[in-house]
Amino acid sequence: MNLWSGGGGVRTSRIGHMKPLYENLREPAPLEDGALRVIPLGGLGEVGRNMNVLEHEGKLLIVDCGVLFPEVYQPGVDLILPDFSWIADRLDDVVGMVITHGHEDHIGAVPYLAKLRDDIPIYGSDLTLAFIEPKLREHRLPAGDMHIVKSGDRLQLGPFELEFVQVTHSIPDALAICVRTSAGTVLITGDFKIDHQPLDGRKTDLAALGRIGSEGVDLFMIDSTNSEVPGFIPSESEIGPVLDRIVEEAEGQVVVATFASHVHRVQQVMNAAAKAGRHVTLVGRSMERNMRIAAEKGYLTVPEGLIVDANELAALPPEKRLYMATGSQGEPRAALARMSAGSHKFVNLEAGDTVVLAASLIPGNETDVNRVINELTQLGAKVFHRGNAKVHVSGHACQGELLTFYNLVQPKNVMPIHGELRHLVKNGQLAVSTGVPASRVVLADGGVTVDLKDGQARISGQVPCELVFVDGKSIGEISEEELEIRRILGSEGFISVYAVVEHDSGMVLSGPTIKAIGMAEDDAVFDEVLPDVEDALKDAAAPGGKDPYVLQQAMRRVLGRWVARRLRRRPMIVPVVVEQ
Repeated sequence: MNLWSGGGGVRTSRIGHMKPLYENLREPAPLEDGALRVIPLGGLGEVGRNMNVLEHEGKLLIVDCGVLFPEVYQPGVDLILPDFSWIADRLDDVVGMVITHGHEDHIGAVPYLAKLRDDIPIYGSDLTLAFIEPKLREHRLPAGDMHIVKSGDRLQLGPFELEFVQVTHSIPDALAICVRTSAGTVLITGDFKIDHQPLDGRKTDLAALGRIGSEGVDLFMIDSTNSEVPGFIPSESEIGPVLDRIVEEAEGQVVVATFASHVHRVQQVMNAAAKAGRHVTLVGRSMERNMRIAAEKGYLTVPEGLIVDANELAALPPEKRLYMATGSQGEPRAALARMSAGSHKFVNLEAGDTVVLAASLIPGNETDVNRVINELTQLGAKVFHRGNAKVHVSGHACQGELLTFYNLVQPKNVMPIHGELRHLVKNGQLAVSTGVPASRVVLADGGVTVDLKDGQARISGQVPCELVFVDGKSIGEISEEELEIRRILGSEGFISVYAVVEHDSGMVLSGPTIKAIGMAEDDAVFDEVLPDVEDALKDAAAPGGKDPYVLQQAMRRVLGRWVARRLRRRPMIVPVVVEQ
């Protein structure tokens, strides 16, 4: 089924995540001889937890294994993983895991999969594997079976022949992957853009992509993130002069927040600091670790003596200080949010200081980011962000680059990946505009399988692809029902109603007593409904005892209706009945 042929509407659930795109899809039949199957276990309909599994001749190849960060309607959740359930019983069939680049939404779930099988060979670029290795160590997992690959390399993993192609992204060493099989050739872009003036000189290898296209690409899996954005993405080289000017003109302390993996942006900030005679302290555990790795691997050039520890920087005058921090998405526990709230352990912002948010805004984070910007402004800081200064460019291709790729590769079939539904749809429409037949564009959702055979890609079924929540030490044990309880407690409040009933007579000995938590109203407001709750309890009670659950529900119904009507609230109501 393609995105223009109908069949299955798209609905949005009340709490914000997408319901299944296709209705009544069954688990796919065993893969036909001579066919290849793509199983997306995350990353479609969402920007995060990217993971695609390719199946061919009884073997599995995993491409990326990332996490999704929780939304505001998922309180208490640390991370969201791809759903490994479909491959859990087939891990022995996995010939390898290939990682396109080192961002969290592509590598963050690797240790969680490695817990199920810790000897899966992992292939990626030098920097990518260097970012994965400490994650495995943190989970007390071996990091031995990792293989560095570079652009132009080819290798055979079971029935899959792989070729790696250099692409430009917002992190160095990103790779597209060409997978050749007897069923056809699949080209997976990973995250990419076309930057003709990248900071490290590492351009997207258009010649290699054109060669692969001329050889024939049967299925093109292409990044959709910026498919709605017209034109071409600006070059990273345009950001440096802007940062130079901001840092040079700053009068007090400077704080720059960006992603902990954005090596290019950190390099530009360090260059600006060096020109302005400032010293730099890295703030945030992930920022420190990643930049240390990047420097050791030669991806980051740090002028001698530029980086100092927090105590040394604090001893310098404000006009000599620059903090390179995490927290560009307004994360409450990240460094920048703590600075804005005045609770950071060693950075105290004052009026006249300068703060730069040098990162793209991830959809869903608008409220948190705006809150942090307002708090910083209230402190008297000058705040620069993508909305008022050219301090960041995206790492994802816009429409102009996507059209270039389509014309270069000329694929037989297209499967948009890496984006919300609207991004996938728009990307498919761009493909059609370049001559790809609409019937050859497949729109898949998480778990929706796509089979390639005889040059035709089609929807073949659906496997489980639930959101798997990491909540503290628990993995996959938190349900939507439990999250709903948390949401209610956080937004609607909590009411308890307690009573004691004599078992033999059914007489109410004590209560009902109503207590509310997290509600504006005083407990006295419930005096109005207490007689009704007591009457309901008396009517439900009976000599000789009655199931306490029946008594509890009698109180809950009366109290719940009254609260909804009178207070316009939907709190959690916990009734307790004790029989004596």
